[in-house]
Amino acid sequence: MNATEPGMRVLVLNPNSSASVTRVLDESLAPLRFPGGPRIECQTLSDGPAAIESDEDVREVGPKVRDYVASHDADAYVIACFSDPGVVEARRASARPVFGMAASGYAAAIALGGRVGVISILSDSLARHRRQVRELGIESRIAADLPLELGVLELSDPAEVTPRLLEVGGALVRKHGADVLVLGCAGLAAYRGALESSLDVPVIEPVQAAVGLALGTVKA
Repeated sequence: MNATEPGMRVLVLNPNSSASVTRVLDESLAPLRFPGGPRIECQTLSDGPAAIESDEDVREVGPKVRDYVASHDADAYVIACFSDPGVVEARRASARPVFGMAASGYAAAIALGGRVGVISILSDSLARHRRQVRELGIESRIAADLPLELGVLELSDPAEVTPRLLEVGGALVRKHGADVLVLGCAGLAAYRGALESSLDVPVIEPVQAAVGLALGTVKA
């Protein structure tokens, strides 16, 4: 099958059960859709947790992500959670490529800058992110990882989120020397453009980065 035939599909799975997050992701991926290219479909894991914010949430949802990938046909898969839950297991369950948004986002950031700043949602996620960074072998490239102290379900209110994003992003750039930022939650996708314009540094939305890698892999 030719990679530009419309039958080819990249499946983007939101592993929490929040349909509003899935809608934000779908809108953020509009620039990556083009006539004749692979379809990009965003789906919600309906039996996932309402939000993935703890190690327990990550452990709970991992097998569900694996089973979802194993039972849904696509040419590539993107798991739209910054903890990359179930990615390793899903790769074992499918012969098709599976991309985690965190690993993809870090790769894109390192390609654009020397010092990566991470905007997380909660302090509770920082230890988990440190483990990811160690596993990826990129500790020396991380300027800092700072939390917004907002949960996933609070990210839909621009009046609350935008000032915190500017504050935390500004601190990463000015105090910690970050020259590229990574948004550490799929629910922040809608804020990428405004944050990049305000801080004048590249801002990586990791689901976009992962889908970009998936498209390149599928088309190749």
